[in-house]
Amino acid sequence: MTFKRLDGRAIDEMRPISAKVGVVKNAQGSAMFQAGKTIAIAAVYGPKQMHPQHQQDPSTGKLRCTYNMISFSVTDRIRPGMSRRSTEISKITEWALEPSLILKDYPNQVVDVHINILQADAGTRCAGINAAAMALAHAGIPMKDMVSSVAVGKLDKQVVVDLDKAEEDFEEGEGPTDIPISMTHSGEITHIQLDGKINVEQMKEAVELARKSTQEVYEVQKKALKEALN
Repeated sequence: MTFKRLDGRAIDEMRPISAKVGVVKNAQGSAMFQAGKTIAIAAVYGPKQMHPQHQQDPSTGKLRCTYNMISFSVTDRIRPGMSRRSTEISKITEWALEPSLILKDYPNQVVDVHINILQADAGTRCAGINAAAMALAHAGIPMKDMVSSVAVGKLDKQVVVDLDKAEEDFEEGEGPTDIPISMTHSGEITHIQLDGKINVEQMKEAVELARKSTQEVYEVQKKALKEALN
């Protein structure tokens, strides 16, 4: 019997995804990434002198990410400003992207990436990472590889890719499990989280699903960057 998802997708089928770069004109680089109804925009400023000065590193530059969900990105209005969740996701985004960046030529400097979620229907941190990676490439920041991100989940006992909000809120059986994963194009995992319960075999299945799906994301990112050159 074929497992039926709430929106009719196959277990390895992502929501429709699209991307575009150059969406913020006064930034050094910028990008939009959309997965289903979730929309993220990232803008890059720098490299520039790091302030406060005590955070400067004379051996390399630093990446500083700021993740923010705008007030009306979800049905219930969000209080403006940084929250504990947005601070955590900002740091996670830095960890996901740093392995792909080459910042040694920017001592005492910082590259700022501002990520805004315009519309949220689950998978916002992954959409933000995808937008930020494209924006960094668009800004000309030296990179070893592109980073792509997707959330794999578990509905009761079935592992699926790219949960939407209705699936995230699914409470039947064992309840939902959310596993955001970021990978380089060459397959290096730069970020993985787990919220929920999963066994070892299902975790292996989740990573393989993410590997396949991040390649799909990569193709969309690459296409958007190539189109910006024309």
